[in-house]
This record gives sequence, structure tokens and C-alpha cells, in this order.
Amino acid sequence: MPTVTLFKQDGTQNGDVTLNDAVFGIEPNEAVVFDAVTMQRASLRQGTHAVKNRSARRGGGRKPWRQKGTGRARQGSIRSPQWRGGGVVFGPTPRSYSYKLPRKVRRLAIKSVLSAKANSEDIIVLDSLNFDAPKTKEFRAVLNNLKAGKKALVVLEDDNEFARLSARNIPGVKVVAPDNVSVLDVVAHDSLILTKSALDKVEGALQ
Repeated sequence: MPTVTLFKQDGTQNGDVTLNDAVFGIEPNEAVVFDAVTMQRASLRQGTHAVKNRSARRGGGRKPWRQKGTGRARQGSIRSPQWRGGGVVFGPTPRSYSYKLPRKVRRLAIKSVLSAKANSEDIIVLDSLNFDAPKTKEFRAVLNNLKAGKKALVVLEDDNEFARLSARNIPGVKVVAPDNVSVLDVVAHDSLILTKSALDKVEGALQ
């Protein structure tokens, strides 16, 4: 089973933690991870693109000239697509790009990225992370003590409000709850920082 060092908030070591082999010790499946990241990125698209077709254009209700006898091509409306100012044919319309993968595939993807982080030794486990008040400077000091790097994903228990508020203004740092850890977030950040209680909740949800 993979083992990582347990740190205190000041960066000193406080023993070791054995990670669950079923969550952090599997062989990463890169194809499934790719599918999960693609799904999450697709769901982030707003899909608000739109154009005006000929029915949405104003005007054009009268036939511009009579059907025969003018020598010109027949026309029914000045808002037809071939006219300047006319409607657009087959343009994009508002739509949702989101879709879902099977539950087993999503679980395999998150286990794969967590196992990859464990293999690359980019997982940092804290015994606790406590602040008396929201202090960005103190949270930045914790990251420096842990040598977390520029981009860090921090997983905290839901009731740790002061720690969450302390990290919200630090560029490259994102704080999530244990039940909101996503494949895209883990892949996009260099290091994964978890408190011991948050680690237990992640393992309990995925094993």
C-alpha cells in the first residue's frame, strides 16, 4: 500500500499515513481519464452562441419585386440568406454541451488520477489545518512550509470555513470539499493537499 508523510501545519513531520490501495494504488487508466476530462470541460461550455435566421430578422415581409417581367432573379424576401442583412443558414443555436459518463467510469477516472498523484509523490497529508480567523498570509505560509508549488488543490472538511476563506485570494490555489474532488481539478494542479479527516472521507466514498 502507498504511504505518505503526515505533516503538521508548520511543515514538520508527524509520522506516516497509509493510503487506501483501492483508491490510491491502482494502475492509472489514461483513456478513462481523458474521457472524464473531456466530459468536464464540455460541461463548462456555456453554449450561448446564436445567430439570427431569416425569421428572426426584421423586415422582408414584402416581396421586393414582382415574380416575372423584370429581368432579374426571382426574390421573395430581402431577408433571405443571399442578401446582405439576411438571415444566417445553419448557424449555431443555444445548446448544452454537457453529457455524463457511466458511474463506474467516473469512479475509475478519479481513482486513476489519485493513484497517479500518489505515484509521483505529489500528495501532501496534514494532520489538521486550523486558523483563528481568515488570514491569507498565514495560508500562504503553510503552502511555503509544505513546498506545495504554484498550483495546489486543497481538500478540506466542510466546516473548515476560516481555512477556505484564507485561500480564496491566492492565485493557483483551489479549495474543495471531499465530495467535490474532480478529475479535472486533480489533473490541473501540481500538488494535492488533504487534511487527515478529508482523506478519510475521500477514501470512504471511493473504496
